[in-house]
Amino acid sequence: MSGRVSLALVIHNHQPVGNFGWVIQDVYEHAYSPMLHALERHPGIRLGLHYTGPLLQWLAANRPEAIEQIRGLVARGQIEIVGGGYYEPILITLPDRDRNGQLVRMRDEVEKLFGERPRGAWLAERVWEPSLTYDLAAAGYDWTVLDDNHLRAASIREDAMWTAFTTDDRGKRLTVFGTEQGLRYRIPFKPVEDVISYLAERRTEDGRFVGMMGDDGEKFGSWPGTFEYCWSHEHWVDRCFEAIESNSEWLSTVTPSEWLKRQPPTTRVYIPTASYVEMTEWVLPPEETPVFVRLLEDARDRGLPAARFLRGGFWRNYMARYREINELNKQMLRASDKVEGMAPGPARDRALDHLYQGQSNDCYWHGLFGGVYIVHMRMATLAQLIASEDLADTLLAAGGGQPFGARLVDTDLDALLEVLVTSSGQTVVVDPAEGAAISSWDLRATRVALASVLRRRPEAYHARLVAHDRAAEESAIGETEAAALGEVAGGDEAAAAEDAPRTIHDMINVKEPGLAAFLHYDRHERRSGLVHLLRADGSTCLDELIHASCPELGDFVDGAFEPTIVETDRLVLRRNGHVRLDDIDHPLVLAKTYRFGGGRMDPALALEIAIENPGDSPLSFELAAEWNVNLLGGGHNPAAYYESELEERTPHDVSGEIKAASAIAFGNDYEGVRVEARPDPAANLTWYPVETVSNSEGGFERVYQGSSLLFRWPVSIGPGERRTFTVQLDVTQSIDHAAVEAK
Repeated sequence: MSGRVSLALVIHNHQPVGNFGWVIQDVYEHAYSPMLHALERHPGIRLGLHYTGPLLQWLAANRPEAIEQIRGLVARGQIEIVGGGYYEPILITLPDRDRNGQLVRMRDEVEKLFGERPRGAWLAERVWEPSLTYDLAAAGYDWTVLDDNHLRAASIREDAMWTAFTTDDRGKRLTVFGTEQGLRYRIPFKPVEDVISYLAERRTEDGRFVGMMGDDGEKFGSWPGTFEYCWSHEHWVDRCFEAIESNSEWLSTVTPSEWLKRQPPTTRVYIPTASYVEMTEWVLPPEETPVFVRLLEDARDRGLPAARFLRGGFWRNYMARYREINELNKQMLRASDKVEGMAPGPARDRALDHLYQGQSNDCYWHGLFGGVYIVHMRMATLAQLIASEDLADTLLAAGGGQPFGARLVDTDLDALLEVLVTSSGQTVVVDPAEGAAISSWDLRATRVALASVLRRRPEAYHARLVAHDRAAEESAIGETEAAALGEVAGGDEAAAAEDAPRTIHDMINVKEPGLAAFLHYDRHERRSGLVHLLRADGSTCLDELIHASCPELGDFVDGAFEPTIVETDRLVLRRNGHVRLDDIDHPLVLAKTYRFGGGRMDPALALEIAIENPGDSPLSFELAAEWNVNLLGGGHNPAAYYESELEERTPHDVSGEIKAASAIAFGNDYEGVRVEARPDPAANLTWYPVETVSNSEGGFERVYQGSSLLFRWPVSIGPGERRTFTVQLDVTQSIDHAAVEAK
């Protein structure tokens, strides 16, 4: 067959804000560096390379030779550097000013580093809304890469996707390429011959077709099994490049901008909100995900036209599915408004950079990759937002403004008012509508988000884990029987499977056996200051708390409270509720008083719980005040600890119990935080790690999200009586990051 076809590769390389240096180093050695060397070995291969801002910063600081390699490849016209948002934000979540700021910063930094202004922009997670046409074009970009899923949503036929399209918004024009799933799933997961054959089928006499494959650079060596396949054993990348070079009479690689010089877009398209198909699957509620997947797979397998019209969920619904993601987004918007109001100068420049880092996309969603479940990156993202807001408030206060105090405001935009309390030392958000509990407790000097503990929720992929563990148990029984007969099963099949790694969308790996046993789901959000009423005999055990199976006798955990006093140093909230004893609901009035004090380095927070029995029957129960804290104590981190009067320090990710304790401390030496907690009267203390089971490119894993500490008191209260219980929390901090940065 005669004719020609072109291949436009765009390789996207990203490392999140807050990722560990050793992780980035490992990915560099297994994916980023090998690809640069391969391109140097194959000068005839042309493609686009995208490096996000955090990765560029890491390369410049730790692997400057890589920057030089990239410069050399750019200089000889072999690669085109692709821009985008500097810290890889989901652009549609940002105010217009920050969209433009992130895009322009990347454009300018790329030009400074590599001598050429980028014409193309990579779109984080290919999350698209039509307004981005204007944003990208206004920031100086000519084209972007979307998905075949986007094009189907715009009614583009399958046989018409191998080209570039033009779209416009508010007088600005943008060119769109669609990265094609057939290429994405073949490169590098299918034999080279399969890729070449697939491309050959798209040849035309006039060579008008271009196959766009834009995807993660990490899949070329960093994803499980791919290093051996791509580089050290099968040498897939070099063999693919050699095959392209040997078929140069009909197959050529081009950079996107090079293609557009020869083939400007002629087809107009208007694309609705979309992302890649897996993302639209992940954002669905867990009970709806298998329905969508089953319908789509069936339609594809049967070649039904319905496959073209099936749509998953809308990306913004991550903020509906996860309370933590919504609050993260709204905290980012609050910080952005404050930074926008700052006067120009060094403080604003630092605050703006912190804000942009806090917009890095990775913790604003969740799917196959860990996303919001990755605790150290979530805490790093929050730390950046705390820093930006702190710098803005400090500058305002220095100029005679009044940024601190307490006010009723809808912090999470749910149409209900929260109480936002700010001071030079801490920011606290109390949600009256849901248990009058603390959803956010941020320490400003150390930039630690103490209350960032993720709720344990059902996820659609948990069903796969349960099925996997069940099959593993059955297989273990079968293997034992086979071993007794001297049989070894599946050896050849396993060896063959190792030669060609599956995509991360297809494989199931587990990082430890029996993970399904750790699937526990919380009945309430993981806030602090929650009040539980438990069995009067104190028999609620640790396992019941961990499994979220203990009976709840009251209606105060999620019930709405009425704020009666809102002051800078004091907040009082009240609920007329009930306690259920012997199947009878008895009236009970509960008032919470939060007190705020201390300075920048030693903020203080206290909770007083007052209960009144307005009924005519004596009541007995156990009252438990739940405090959820995150001090990065996963993996038995020796810096994070509990410390009591009776015990030496214990790790923050283990369980413990103490009877009649008058004090307990917890902290993290590395972060420079120590909290002294004193209950009055003395309380029985119980604490345990909050652990989720999530999926990532490395497989299913158990992730420490924080620690839940309960202060427990036995209560017997007669008609007309009133009792009070208090927890005083005093913080000491040894680090002030803002002061260090200002030097």
